[in-house]
Amino acid sequence: MPTIKSVYQGNLRTNMKHLQSGLEVITDAPVDNNGKGEAFSPTDLVAAALGSCMVTIMGIVAERDGVSLEGLSWEVTKIMNPQPRKISEIVIDFHWENPVQDAAMLQKLKNAAKTCPVALSLDPELKQTINFNF
Repeated sequence: MPTIKSVYQGNLRTNMKHLQSGLEVITDAPVDNNGKGEAFSPTDLVAAALGSCMVTIMGIVAERDGVSLEGLSWEVTKIMNPQPRKISEIVIDFHWENPVQDAAMLQKLKNAAKTCPVALSLDPELKQTINFNF
């Protein structure tokens, strides 16, 4: 059974519907690739998925161990290679206002992030630069 149903809307725009939740995501080609840049590009979604997946797996570990991730935030920078056009690097900067003070737990969370399914699924040539600012 499909997870997502998608429709091309023309003008380099797609609409994707998550069938279980009914939520929809629109993508546009970026301005530097003939698009309007009015929404996430497909490569933006790949970069965003990496950060989101990392935090999801960190959250699973944190909940299991009774730790709150409140105040954790992150920024994602996607770097494109011009020829061939592809993502060459994803930089994720994590920030945590009041991190847990247990060094072993912090390391466990970092390890969890780096082994999330998206991180492990991306081509090894795609550089993943992960900065934990905590």
